Amino acid sequence: MAIAVIGAGPAGLMAAEVLAQGGAAVTVYDTMPSAGRKFLMAGRGGLNLTHSEPLAAFVARYGSAQPHLVSVIEAFPPQALRDWSEAQGQPTFVGSSGRVFPQAFKASPLLRAWLRRLDSQRVQFALRHRWTGWSEDGRLQFQTPDGPRDIEASATVLALGGASWPRLGSDGVWAETLAAKGVNISPLRPANSGFTVAWSDIFRDRFEGQPLKGVALTFGTHSVRGEAIVTRTGIEGGAIYALSAELREAILGAGQATLHVALRPDLAIEELTARLSAPKGKQSQSNFLRKAAHLSPVAIGLLQEAAKTSGVSLASLSPSDLARLINAVPVELNGVAPIARAISTAGGIAFDELDADFMIRRLPGVFAAGEMLDWEAPTGGYLLQASFATGAAAGKGVLKWLDRRMGRA
Repeated sequence: MAIAVIGAGPAGLMAAEVLAQGGAAVTVYDTMPSAGRKFLMAGRGGLNLTHSEPLAAFVARYGSAQPHLVSVIEAFPPQALRDWSEAQGQPTFVGSSGRVFPQAFKASPLLRAWLRRLDSQRVQFALRHRWTGWSEDGRLQFQTPDGPRDIEASATVLALGGASWPRLGSDGVWAETLAAKGVNISPLRPANSGFTVAWSDIFRDRFEGQPLKGVALTFGTHSVRGEAIVTRTGIEGGAIYALSAELREAILGAGQATLHVALRPDLAIEELTARLSAPKGKQSQSNFLRKAAHLSPVAIGLLQEAAKTSGVSLASLSPSDLARLINAVPVELNGVAPIARAISTAGGIAFDELDADFMIRRLPGVFAAGEMLDWEAPTGGYLLQASFATGAAAGKGVLKWLDRRMGRA
């Protein structure tokens, strides 16, 4: 029986591997000219495969989707992913933050080894094949460089990704195709994204691309330590991504969200006040802040932006008020960066549309995996782990379904 896997990212390739190991004849279809384009992009700064924290804490990172993902991640946990990577000749290590990386620190050696393994398992690839839906008789339809092509498949795994980085193949167009079949799709939204800020021209021109290092970001009851990057249109970076779900929902609801930035989170207000109470002498305000509070130029610029917005000058503030401002700089976010630039996507196929084996109930024989499903998670290895795990689950689901159809189970 011929099985079609549509999407050559981690979820699709893992589904293909599980299927091939189960004896199925598998063809992977993808709109791009080569496999794993977004996977390679994810590895540009060091491929963060998964995370080493305890499993209970790990699965909690998926928020409201945890009940739907916990069983598949327990079936294919972080250690299984590490063992799988080592079996491809790419052993892993745990970084200082608990994140897990291949020792090569890149995606390309792992992807090359994986594709060789799939080739040895006789998995076929049909690239430059854009899936457009089904024909009236249920055949898969593709647009190819040679024109339309219809394919008959005994079962299909959809692993088309979300809608971030569409130039790498995941454009989210599939949502309309499935919605037309009656499948409930939660709207696709940016996840792990940046946000827009109405910076002044002076601040934007001087500090675009500059990092705010060692800061603490707070929104509501959530606080995160890390780094943020000033962009021409706003702010992004690892600490921002960790708060992006809460910030996004606030902005979608109220049109704005106020983020507070602690520039010296390791200093208590009392100690910071004492440092700022030192005589200023003839120093400029910027020089004084640089020496007394050890603030970088971009941090001082951010303070000046906040003071300007509130209509006060930093020099007019008392040492205690200035200390409080340094560790709670308000930054008003007025929008979410475009989904095309987000690291990942929230929304997708609602879990109640799937059975326990990841088959779409309305479409017998059609399974779904990866970022197409309605879940999101922070960066840190959680995105790839869930993509691999749901791909493996969908592959197993297809094998079970085929066995039932053939009366073997």
